Amino acid sequence: MANKDQNFQLSGPPKLAHVDWKNAAHVRAVVASLVQCVYVSERDRQKKRELALPWCETFGFQLKRKLIDKADSSIFGAIFKCEPLTSSCNHSAGGPRFVVAFRGTLFAKKSWLRDIGLDVQVILNKLHSSSRCQTAIQAVEDLVATADDSGEVWLTGHSLGTAIALQAGSNMAKKGVYLESLLFNPPYPSFPTEKIKGKTVKGACHLIKSGFRWVPQLKQSASSFAAMSSWVPQLFVNKDDYVCSGYIGYFKDRKCMRKHGFEDFHNFASQYSVRSMLLTSETGALAEPLHLIPSANLTINLKPPKSFLSAHGIIEWWKPNLELESEVYLCEY
Repeated sequence: MANKDQNFQLSGPPKLAHVDWKNAAHVRAVVASLVQCVYVSERDRQKKRELALPWCETFGFQLKRKLIDKADSSIFGAIFKCEPLTSSCNHSAGGPRFVVAFRGTLFAKKSWLRDIGLDVQVILNKLHSSSRCQTAIQAVEDLVATADDSGEVWLTGHSLGTAIALQAGSNMAKKGVYLESLLFNPPYPSFPTEKIKGKTVKGACHLIKSGFRWVPQLKQSASSFAAMSSWVPQLFVNKDDYVCSGYIGYFKDRKCMRKHGFEDFHNFASQYSVRSMLLTSETGALAEPLHLIPSANLTINLKPPKSFLSAHGIIEWWKPNLELESEVYLCEY
């Protein structure tokens, strides 16, 4: 859930003469650059320098507000605004008016310990209770409340930042507000079944995992899962990145279940994980998995770098000429 130094390009964002908001590659490059701006902002804070602004100003965005973690005073997110509107940043042309971006784990002296602690909270399904996540949720709520149109507000994040964005986005979805969301390398804290070579064994593992998720006494959270079903965030994953590759099997399971007439079973099973059941049995309280979502537009990088650190880096998503495969998975109740 990290972004190593080797993935930091301080020379500035990718060059685009004009941003076409109907061009998926342009959108992906711009939004990923805004996430990078947050990474560099925290680096700037620690090193007492200023290198971050070109990552947003190049595309006509202004840094409106930095989001600060109360626990360690680190910059973990930012709100960017198109002001004034320009030809490269125009909501009427399909672009956002506001983008809320969240960085992932940063291995730097003054932030790594807190970030690693939050990574552990992701695994334990406890991220939602952290002060960082609560700050993010409140910032998004406040921004949507003051925006002229919720469609003007987009969410984005990378790795740990994507887990935070998912929390903020799902919170709004439960209120009937569906924010455009572009989420890079979202952590899927589960056994990486996509790494299993044999198709038969892999399929059996997926089926077993779905079966274990099914627990009738956990129906109390079904209404909130159904409320999120109309929210379709864009998830960008690399098949060689074990942090996020679990989403590939998760959504392919649903497609397989639908094909064989078991979609209702999988919709219910998708709300839970073995880990959430264990936490429920230990604490007596329902522990909703933070990473299990009902719907998504899943984009897979078919030829990512073989190195895990490179495959997991944000830099991968503004590269031109990526070989991508996208599919929309909708959960209907």
